[in-house]
Amino acid sequence: MKPDGPPITPAGMAALRARYDHLLGTERPAIVEIVSWAAGNGDRSENGDYLYGRKRMREIDRELAYLARRMKALRVVDPARQEVRTRVFFGATVTLADEDDEQLTITIIGDDEQDASAGRIGWSAPLARALRGAAIGDLRRVNLPSGEKEWELLEISYPAG
Repeated sequence: MKPDGPPITPAGMAALRARYDHLLGTERPAIVEIVSWAAGNGDRSENGDYLYGRKRMREIDRELAYLARRMKALRVVDPARQEVRTRVFFGATVTLADEDDEQLTITIIGDDEQDASAGRIGWSAPLARALRGAAIGDLRRVNLPSGEKEWELLEISYPAG
């Protein structure tokens, strides 16, 4: 893990590791078995199990290589260890209000673990970039696909450490 790589939470890294281990230890051996069995059935050019198995094995190998590169490049950052809790940094959960007093609560996490529908946005998302270093009461303008929007920071919290 690079000290200057993109950040990820410990839970996010564990999820990547679990996916890698599942592919390597469960899915790939099952596909290898199917391909071996199908290869023994004769003509491979018209053998659907063999052709599909080889294709799926290439997909798994590509994903394994990608996950290995990602895990090596990422930097695990535990938000519970954040010392300065009065400003927005990686792992912060923030509550914002827009011009219409509509409130939004989001958690800023690694790009590899983001889920906007669950209020978990990636560290490099426009809103997360605009909020970096902000304190309660700060106003931040964000250029979104729907246009520019201004948010006021109402609350900052971090996981208990």
